[in-house]
Amino acid sequence: MRLFTTTAGLRCYLERYRSGTDVGLIPTMGALHAGHLSLMERARQENTIVIVSIFVNPLQFGPTEDFQHYPRQLEEDQQLCKQLGIDAIFAPTAVEFYGNHLPKSGSGTNLSQVIPPAAMTSVLCGRFRPGHFQGVATVVTKLLNLVQPQRAYFGQKDAQQLAIIRRLVADLNMPVTIVGCPTVREESGLAYSSRNQYLTQTQKAHAPVMFRALQQAQAVFLAGERDRITLIETVKSELAVAKGIQVEYIELVHPTTLIPLEQVEDSGLLVIAARFGSTRLIDNIVLRYRKPIVAIDGPAGAGKSTVTRQVAQKLGLMHLDTGAMYRALTWRVLEARIALDDEPAIAELASQSQIYLTTDNVADTAVRVLIDGEDVTQAIRTQEVTKNVSAIAAVPAVRCELVKQQQRWGCKGGIVAEGRDIGTHVFPDAELKIFLTASVQERARRRHQDLKDQKQEEVSLEQLERDIQQRDIRDSTRALAPLCKAADAIELNTDGLTIPEVTERIVSLYHQKVSAVPAG
Repeated sequence: MRLFTTTAGLRCYLERYRSGTDVGLIPTMGALHAGHLSLMERARQENTIVIVSIFVNPLQFGPTEDFQHYPRQLEEDQQLCKQLGIDAIFAPTAVEFYGNHLPKSGSGTNLSQVIPPAAMTSVLCGRFRPGHFQGVATVVTKLLNLVQPQRAYFGQKDAQQLAIIRRLVADLNMPVTIVGCPTVREESGLAYSSRNQYLTQTQKAHAPVMFRALQQAQAVFLAGERDRITLIETVKSELAVAKGIQVEYIELVHPTTLIPLEQVEDSGLLVIAARFGSTRLIDNIVLRYRKPIVAIDGPAGAGKSTVTRQVAQKLGLMHLDTGAMYRALTWRVLEARIALDDEPAIAELASQSQIYLTTDNVADTAVRVLIDGEDVTQAIRTQEVTKNVSAIAAVPAVRCELVKQQQRWGCKGGIVAEGRDIGTHVFPDAELKIFLTASVQERARRRHQDLKDQKQEEVSLEQLERDIQQRDIRDSTRALAPLCKAADAIELNTDGLTIPEVTERIVSLYHQKVSAVPAG
């Protein structure tokens, strides 16, 4: 692991990885805890190179806040990063990072800064910490420009920060995926925070009341309540019996826009900020009103496609056939007579095309596929489309656009989808994530039998095993959509199991795990 304290050193280090290597960035202010470690573990799974920045940013502290006393423990942080396999730490001084325009906490500065939309920064914590999110946006923009990662990781605990950074990246067309990771909690339910170490033993014993109050509101929500006032009053009632807590705010907002909500239509973010003594803590919970999503990932040959169709049929959910979406776009490219190596033209077409999947007027859960209003259900199964779909799917802009369209389906819920990173990237908030796998020997045996059944030229089992092992390596290390098991996915080994048996296991897990989620 390398430690860099200058931008020149970090740039030189990263230069060798600029081509064909995925870089993940985790911006932090140090004093690393279990929440940070979960971001590192996720980033380590999804990227070849992982960079952790450790910088206590003076721009995001107000004049009465704890900038001077904020915990700094670089040596301990280095050890944790080393244990997690982090490749490099970037820990600049404020002078190195901001140059001659070094700002002082709470003072004016000549530094160029990034100003997010006022509607997002003037609510929630922004009301109590003026200038804070401008400081956050500035430091994150500088880090993204410096590191140029494919992905950057942030915790859901700081939900307002996460929403603002996602908006920032979208508005400025920055080529990075912002990955939001679930809040990590102590056994008591208290969300991990670097500021928890400020709490006295008594305060730490009382602080979990924040999460318990949010859970009470979630229970009311799951019972059918959607009204802002009722949900907030539920939180207040639980907090009323707590000792030593000074509530700053309790609000219900939209998770993406942060606009205050009177009613939860599809999803809402219930947010709380409070002080225990001089220590300020925040927490939140997402209230989602949709049918569940089942995400099925796993290596080739594990039976994903067949199982996905049967699970969707058994549960009465829609099979989100992502493969059909790529086929539809391939058909459109061929119809438009665009050269397969003309990536700019393919990207332009992908951004203009709308793909729609429906089960209307189709037996069982078979999917009818339309692109720009034209039914192409049969046309996308031709040999020409089959021959060219891999090349089209390999275009990064195609992948980016179709993931956006898939995620729009996810807003409605009620789907079963399969792939390599459905649970990690496309639907990271899926209610049930399954990682189907099987031994190399079993997958080779299945492929060998398929070739026999199809009366194709036989390949030896030994060669098939080698081919599958090589594909596993390629799929797991590829820059675009690497095969990866989500941290909260349930692994299911299909060795010795029939397709109906695997299907029944997933259906059973669905009923166990998501039976409490209300239908949308």
